[in-house]
Amino acid sequence: MSAPAHIDSYYAATASPAPERPPLAGEVRADVCVVGGGFTGVTAALELAERGYKVVLLEGMRIGWGATGRNGGQASTGFNADIAKLRRWVGDAGARQLFDLAEESKRMIVERVARHAIDCDLVWSHFNAANKPRHLDELKSEAEVWSRFCGYDRTEIIERDRLTDWVDSDAYVGGMADFGSGHLHPLNYCLGLARAAEEAGVVLHENSQVTRLETDGAKPRAVTDRGAVEADYLLLCGNAYLGDLVPQIRSKVMPVGTYIGATHPLDPERAQRLLPTNASVCDSNFVLNYYRLSADRRLLFGGRVSYSSVMPPNLPKAMRGKILQVFPQLADQELEYCWGGFVAITPERTPHIGRLGNNVLFAQGFSGHGVALTGVVGRMLAETVRGQAERFDVMEKLPHTPFPGGKLLRTPLLAMGMLWYRMRDFLP
Repeated sequence: MSAPAHIDSYYAATASPAPERPPLAGEVRADVCVVGGGFTGVTAALELAERGYKVVLLEGMRIGWGATGRNGGQASTGFNADIAKLRRWVGDAGARQLFDLAEESKRMIVERVARHAIDCDLVWSHFNAANKPRHLDELKSEAEVWSRFCGYDRTEIIERDRLTDWVDSDAYVGGMADFGSGHLHPLNYCLGLARAAEEAGVVLHENSQVTRLETDGAKPRAVTDRGAVEADYLLLCGNAYLGDLVPQIRSKVMPVGTYIGATHPLDPERAQRLLPTNASVCDSNFVLNYYRLSADRRLLFGGRVSYSSVMPPNLPKAMRGKILQVFPQLADQELEYCWGGFVAITPERTPHIGRLGNNVLFAQGFSGHGVALTGVVGRMLAETVRGQAERFDVMEKLPHTPFPGGKLLRTPLLAMGMLWYRMRDFLP
């Protein structure tokens, strides 16, 4: 049986060739079973296989099918939560260690792309745009904290008079250039990691949805409708698409829909005027816009959120309208692709990682920073399997409260709560 295709997106249309991996069949024994074929799972599997572990990875659809293969492709500095919150939660030393882990995650991208010759259009240039003067003040404070507390000096504050050096839009009052962040083709990056994992010995199974976990015995088992994997360790990396498989951790994350539209290719001169440094951009609103140019000079523009599993009506029209709010000069452009998917957020906007017993580990809730952070978290999962859990323990200390309202009410309660932040976006 063939695995379902990736959703119709620019990324799927320009994906590197990849084999279709067979579904799991029968009983299999492994050192480690990884559930989920996105960035986290594939990275953990690769890290373990490189150290001699027998690893089987189970993906319910296709490798990179979920948020990994649909996102904005931006590899950003730090966490969604700011340094002040990290310091309150884990202390100064812990916060600095977490920031250093986030920096390692970006270095991992550079190293993996080079070592495995992954063609994923990697570019290092990013711009945090300020919609209002208070946003610019916040960005100045953030840059100062990054420099003073974290030793990160790869930013530059851009005032309004230099804005067009970075983005040709009147929607902003300035921003913060970040020379240590960038963007890539996320699906191709994941497919390249998967190829490297297979070359290292990982067995990948697609179309192998895990329907049940058995953790009462001496060794955990991941069960599909056609087979099962028994392993010494089980790594749960399904994130927003883990569903009800592990009820103990579901309340700590919320799948949130986010959407991207892609124009037809722009002519070189027009693309250069739009984003002169080829930077990825995100604005400063709570419900933010994020965008960048693809390798073939399309504008890939993300925005909107939804808290249900239903695709918003007239999505291409709505996304085009958001583009024109930022770039009215693109009124002659239509969207060739428009797609969406779910990211998993936590109330604290930091990744939620932990243990379910001694030999079942999980990672979820990257809250919009998954392109980079998933890499180092995948490495930390592998380290923990190998008996080196010090770094895992630091991130596990981050507090994670459940979303209120239970299974039935938590989505409408979240939507109501987010209304305040949306209203704040309209304040001066």
